[in-house]
Order: sequence, then C-alpha cells, then structure tokens
Amino acid sequence: MIRVLIADDQHLVRGALAALLNLEADITVVAECADGDEVAPALDTQPADIALLDVQMPRQDGLRTAAELKTSHPEVKVLILTTFDRPGYFRQAFEAGAHGFLVKDSPPAELIAAIRRVYLGDKVVDPQRAMLSVETQNNPLTEREREILGFAATGAPVSKIASTVHLSAGTVRNHLSNAIGKTNTTNRIEAARIAADQGWI
Repeated sequence: MIRVLIADDQHLVRGALAALLNLEADITVVAECADGDEVAPALDTQPADIALLDVQMPRQDGLRTAAELKTSHPEVKVLILTTFDRPGYFRQAFEAGAHGFLVKDSPPAELIAAIRRVYLGDKVVDPQRAMLSVETQNNPLTEREREILGFAATGAPVSKIASTVHLSAGTVRNHLSNAIGKTNTTNRIEAARIAADQGWI
C-alpha cells in the first residue's frame, strides 16, 4: 500500500485529490495538510511514502517544504503539484529534492501513474518542461534578494520588510535595487512579477 500525504491550502482541491487517490486499491491518503509547515509534524505522527505538495501555500511553500523533508524525512519521496507551469519552479523543485513535478491540470491517470513511479524510485520528468527549464535563464537572485522580493510582491512597505527580515531599511532598499537591476525592470513590483513568472520567488 502506497501511503500518501497531501499538502494544499485549498480545501476543495485537497479533498478532491484525497477522494481520487483513495479509490485506488494500492494507494491510501494518510494525512492532509493545509500548509507546508504542517507537513513535517504530520509525518512524525503519520508516516507516509510520498508527500504530494502544492507549490504555493501561504506560510511555507512546497519547494521550501521539499527541501526541509530532504533533511527531516529523507525516506519520504516528494511529488510537486502546481497550477503554474513555470520553468523556474520545475528546476527549483528538483534542486529541492523532489522526485516528480506535475501541473494540476494533468489527467488523473497521469497523477496516479506518477505516484506509483515515484514510489518505485523513478523520477517523473516531463521532457518538454525539462527542456524549457534548461533553456530558461538560471535564477540570478541571491537567497536574500528572493526573500525580500517575495515580501515586496505582497505590497509590503520597505519599513515592514526591514522589520520582518531584521535588516535596516537602507539594506532592504539595496537588495531591492539589485533585484530590479537583475530582472531588467524599473520598480520592485515589476521585478517581483518577472521573478514570479520565472519561478524565482
């Protein structure tokens, strides 16, 4: 029996996935999480073979969660699901230790087959997305620039970002300026949009 944990902040999506997977004779959903920061604690009490993670969740995204599980629960294989078919997400998913990557509009049979393949130790890689990932520019942003640009994308003012990341407002402005230059944009909102489109934040 393949034990699956599902993490998705959308209750209807999470429930639909669980209902779909539980119809399979060899798959059982053992836990459901509404955010990435719930995954590791859930696995401590309810072991799973595969963690099915949404990329975008409010408190902790699927990519960060995948990287966390690589250390805290290395026995759990990660399959990333996303609504956004962005080459940057694809690359980041595998860098974080994921074993597979699917967009949410994939046919149900493709998802079920991917779970079985990942369980057996295979990597689920769509050739077209892999090629797009190779052709897309590598993320030019530093980890700190990504973090600050992520906050900027929400519209947070510099003072609030500075307080959140424990830096001075001047340092935050410098990081934003660097990010704007690297994305060839004119302001932080545009920089955040380009970075998000590329899957860099």
